[in-house]
Amino acid sequence: MASKPVLTLQDAKRIAAAAEAEAQRNGWRVVIAIVDDGGHQLYLQRSHDTQFGSVETALAKAYMAVAFQRPSKTSEDAVMNGRLIHLALPRVIPAEGGVPLRIGDTVVGGLGISGVRSSEDGQVAAAGLAALTAE
Repeated sequence: MASKPVLTLQDAKRIAAAAEAEAQRNGWRVVIAIVDDGGHQLYLQRSHDTQFGSVETALAKAYMAVAFQRPSKTSEDAVMNGRLIHLALPRVIPAEGGVPLRIGDTVVGGLGISGVRSSEDGQVAAAGLAALTAE
């Protein structure tokens, strides 16, 4: 029987801590959402003063990163270049801030950030991703 790497709750907490540290360094209030390889919520963090509308957006970005195995920025770029079909794809948020989480070549989950500008969400997501790849 084949085996594959798995994103653990401990991994998710380490990723979220790194993402939160980046957000705090910049004074940004964000929602941090982490899903497993099936797109199911594994971890969610929202500060008391972050808009609640960012919860679903962060989850959608994380889901999209797993479902399509690429950063959500690729859909943002596609829409900006006129590929409007990305607006009709199920559960796709064409905005930076969602990244697939990989262990080796295997997508084990997704990270979604929402709460500030898309590029800033992307910066926070990159910090979280770095915590997984540093392991």
